[in-house]
Amino acid sequence: MEEEKRKQNKGEGGASHAFHSTSLPRLRKQLDPETTTYFSEIANLFETDTVEFEERSLICANALEETKGKEFEIATDYILSHTLETILQGSHVDHLCHFLRTSANVFPFIAMDRSGSHVAETAIKSLSAHLQDDSVRPLVEEALTIICKVIAANSVDVMCNCYASHVLRTLLCLCRGVPLDRCGYFLSKSTTGLAERLNSKNFPSKKDDTANFQPGFPNLLKLLVTEMLEHAKKCIKTLQVDQFSSLVFQTMLRVLAGDDEALLHVIPVLLGCKDNKKAEDNFIETTVVTELKNLLKESKFSHLMEVVLEVSPEALFNELFTKVFRNSLFDLSSHQHGNFVVQALISYASNQDLMELIWEELGPNMEGLFKMGRSGVVASLVAASERLHVNEHKCCQVLAEAVCPVDESPKWIVPRLLFLDSCFTWEDKSNWSWQSGAKMHVMGSLILQIVFRFRNEYIQPYITSITSMEATHVLEAVGDARGSHVIEAFLCSGASGKQKRRLVKKLQGHYGEIALHSSGAFTIDKCFTASNLSLREAIVSEMLAVRNELSKTKQGPYLIRKLDIDGFAASPDHWRSKQASKESTYKDFYTTFGSGDKKLTKNDAFLADTSNNKSNKKIVKEMRKEIDQSLGSAAPFLSIQNFKSNPKKRSNKVESGFDIAATATTRKTAKKRQRDGDLSKASLKKVKASDA
Repeated sequence: MEEEKRKQNKGEGGASHAFHSTSLPRLRKQLDPETTTYFSEIANLFETDTVEFEERSLICANALEETKGKEFEIATDYILSHTLETILQGSHVDHLCHFLRTSANVFPFIAMDRSGSHVAETAIKSLSAHLQDDSVRPLVEEALTIICKVIAANSVDVMCNCYASHVLRTLLCLCRGVPLDRCGYFLSKSTTGLAERLNSKNFPSKKDDTANFQPGFPNLLKLLVTEMLEHAKKCIKTLQVDQFSSLVFQTMLRVLAGDDEALLHVIPVLLGCKDNKKAEDNFIETTVVTELKNLLKESKFSHLMEVVLEVSPEALFNELFTKVFRNSLFDLSSHQHGNFVVQALISYASNQDLMELIWEELGPNMEGLFKMGRSGVVASLVAASERLHVNEHKCCQVLAEAVCPVDESPKWIVPRLLFLDSCFTWEDKSNWSWQSGAKMHVMGSLILQIVFRFRNEYIQPYITSITSMEATHVLEAVGDARGSHVIEAFLCSGASGKQKRRLVKKLQGHYGEIALHSSGAFTIDKCFTASNLSLREAIVSEMLAVRNELSKTKQGPYLIRKLDIDGFAASPDHWRSKQASKESTYKDFYTTFGSGDKKLTKNDAFLADTSNNKSNKKIVKEMRKEIDQSLGSAAPFLSIQNFKSNPKKRSNKVESGFDIAATATTRKTAKKRQRDGDLSKASLKKVKASDA
């Protein structure tokens, strides 16, 4: 039997490549000393870096030819596998495809090995590098077709293997045309998108972002997915709760995102439906609903379900809500795994009618969710309310009452959200006090950042609370990474200039200290923008005292330019004149292009009271930049160079990178989303009709 496989290995593309599934590991033969010595010499030669390109390519071709019949043994050798990876990376596409064809019958075994999986993945990634050359696409497609067939034939074993599952996910990305150097989203776990769900008003639609994709192999992708599903049906109950197959299914769904026809075929199978040829609005079999509700509380399946909700066509999404989630949201929210699925459901809800139904179940239970430690569900609910403009005022009111009963002073709302855990573990909430020295709560700070995106009239209790904080507490909040985001979100909110300056003044005497903090430059930037001329001068005066130390920090040079600290040091009068001229120009601009609903008073800072003006976001940013440049100011702070090179540093920040001009002047431009899709309306009308 082994000899027959060897003969097949020596064949070219026309040979039959049948991989026989087995639960037993393949026996690895001992490599002969000559082969080991040969590959060791190649490794030593490549380490010298003296080999020219043409000679290197020839060595790689000869080495791949030497692997014939010994692909599995070499690829799974801990030391030689590293050399083989280097050879594959330096090989011409002809030799690379030849290696894949000759090793096809053992490719699944290679992929399921600890060392071999790296070789298999390197081979796939090396193929990806040649896809821009149309002349070699037929050759690549031929080799990939053989690999896809042998992988699909044993897809259950492959996807359940901790090593091979990653190879399969990479193969799916290649067939879709995803650049393998930018496929992190397609290979990431579902929970990594939580910060993004809460960070943006308009949810980022990665599933539609195919502009930078390479020309993929849609027919191969369809073949691979179809065969995988066919084999998966036989043991879907096991695969639903397996860690590695769950990850494979998640990648499969993400590469199919946007292809509604394919998703309507794939998703019901993954959910355990046997007959996926259903009529519209009847994709989920009633017989699997009870089992699905139980599976939502399983760790691995809950991750899969989050991605299902992310990519589901709207008709299927609404049916899932109606059949599986309706009247079970609070129960699922109380579960350690189920609550993440509820968060995903809320975050991916795309119309107001559906959000209304979700709010009916969860909105009045915010305090109960907090007590159970499910602040993530509350954060998702608040974010969706703001995004879809559903029960915005009620949402802010219920949230405030959840942490601070109506018979207490509203000044405690913000502090209790900042220290959310201690607030609800305190024996008597009325005796709760500021937790000096404790770390501020991640979700509590995120909720506050979302709250400060709401319209000004809805968040007055929160504004009262944050402006009533003691100066020492404000300073402590600014010194905490999470608390500083909240302070900045408030300074970018629709609160009046007077209210913002009230908070900024509490930091007086500490501006220099804050600026030297790792993230303090962001806070000082927002303070400066929210201030009037006299307060700006106070900030710059304190900055001047620490100018030398500030210039040595990462963001210090940009802060020095933004505030024009050197200009102030050279001539305070000229600096004041420039600031006044800039402010006057800004006001003239808003008089011309703004709504004119509010008049700027003499002491108001630029944009301090213009949060409700209707003005185009892009025009505002361009005009602000033009005014800054014409008046000799630096470019908008942190919008260039270093900050762009490392955007992850502030990735968990809500709107921290947005210019205050754009944020403040577009509050009134947010329109209610129109009802989405006829299928959505139909399914939701059925729900309401059943209630009646």
